[in-house]
Amino acid sequence: MRPETEATAERVFVALADPSRRAVLAALAADGPATATDLADRLPITRQAIAKHLALLAEAGLVIAEPGERRRVRYRLDSAPMRVAQQFLAALSRDWDGPLDALRRHLDG
Repeated sequence: MRPETEATAERVFVALADPSRRAVLAALAADGPATATDLADRLPITRQAIAKHLALLAEAGLVIAEPGERRRVRYRLDSAPMRVAQQFLAALSRDWDGPLDALRRHLDG
């Protein structure tokens, strides 16, 4: 696995480790692009906390900040880093499938 792939996957996993960040991502996925204020109106999280979560999600590449009207920044999802993390997990899974199958055969035999 390439180092940049592992680094991207790590940033995604760190971002997804927090339930509040997962809630922010779920809200963006369900309702489309939104500002931090919009998200604070929908979630039981303060606007300041949402802004911090959005910064980390942007650092992980999971959201993109887009300038809007009157200096309001809207955030939208970017699924590319998530696909990299999925590929990382799939590669790990393939690496484990053979040894686990061999162990199962050994234990069954």
